[in-house]
Amino acid sequence: MNDTLVMLLAGGVGSRLSILGHERAKPAVPFGGIYRIIDFTLSNAMNSGLNTVGVLTQYNPLSLMEHIGTGAPWDFIGRTRGAKILPPRTGQKDYDWYKGTADAVRQNIDFIESNASDRVLILSGDHIYKMDYSLLIDFHITNKADLTVGMMTVPWEDTIHFGIAITDAGSRITDWEEKPEKARNNLASMGIYVFNTNYLLHALRSHKGHDFGKNIIPAAIENDRVFAYPVAGYWRDVGTLEAYWKANMDLLGINSGLNLYKWDVHTNVEEEGRLGDRPPTFFSTKCSVKNSVISPGCTIEGHVENSILSPGVFVAKDASVVDSVIMHDSQISAGAQIKESILDKLVRVGENAVLGTGSADTPNKEKPHHLSNGMVVVGKDTEIPPNFRIGKNSILHPKLSPEDYASSDIRPGETIRPSR
Repeated sequence: MNDTLVMLLAGGVGSRLSILGHERAKPAVPFGGIYRIIDFTLSNAMNSGLNTVGVLTQYNPLSLMEHIGTGAPWDFIGRTRGAKILPPRTGQKDYDWYKGTADAVRQNIDFIESNASDRVLILSGDHIYKMDYSLLIDFHITNKADLTVGMMTVPWEDTIHFGIAITDAGSRITDWEEKPEKARNNLASMGIYVFNTNYLLHALRSHKGHDFGKNIIPAAIENDRVFAYPVAGYWRDVGTLEAYWKANMDLLGINSGLNLYKWDVHTNVEEEGRLGDRPPTFFSTKCSVKNSVISPGCTIEGHVENSILSPGVFVAKDASVVDSVIMHDSQISAGAQIKESILDKLVRVGENAVLGTGSADTPNKEKPHHLSNGMVVVGKDTEIPPNFRIGKNSILHPKLSPEDYASSDIRPGETIRPSR
């Protein structure tokens, strides 16, 4: 589909993912063992026959840039194919940090014009879903639309988090509510937009607003042909800790609708110290593994149940990991008990430590809206000493060492930071 250019928005701070987003952009957060969140959008674009992708990065872009590399894992390489990293051009005249979705695209008008495509498909890099974008583009062309928005029906209680469309019988959008307190409809924007290129360029130059949902779309509805493209199936915005954990758990559910293999999701296996060089996973004769995803290079001597383990995770004898997400090269020592937790890379849990104690009724005191469902979240390269007890809804920041803890009993809802 040489006539459609992809602009993939991948610069989000991911503040609601708490410490998982401290040193990486939200789309670069690991997911499902060997993948990253952005792999889903890139794979959708590849499987839809699209050829050129501009990846708009901003916040802590290094890991994301290393992951995308040349674009070869998604076949975005060659004379007529490519994945181009587009960071903000701060310091240059008339340029600054991206202020919103529309501003990010506006600052890359020269890239759009240089590709001379008929249409521009704008995507978000932080959603878990499968979609054939060619069907969306066909719908856009058939309806002679100026702008088409990919939309999905969501529960009424979730409408406050989305742009909401009011449509007529022909799916033309007649009104728009951006994150309404009391919505008139529950047809929500997925952050997927198809614009005719000339129309997009005119809109970006005519309207100085920074956001598509708040500024560009409402203005377009008043005078132009704007349509809603209905999408069904599995789709999750993994912008919160709870949504991220639930999406990982959906990988383990037979009827969840999330199936990495049927979806043909690709990733960069040459990254992270060359996954291909990892040894096969070792399962001891006395280990127990139930309904879990175990990646290459893991060593399992204890019990793992309903959990996702990334490459290189070690679970020692008599240790237990249940309902948890454990990222690359983390070490769970003998007798440790991990339940409903997210551990970032290189976490070291001491012998007989217990994560997930106490009641879930106390939300995290510093981030009550980010963590209240009982999980424990541990940052990258943190050490939890032997015999420690970590309460539910606790957050342990990256790079903690034994001297950073004032007590071996962390009560529910606490946040621990490095003391140095």
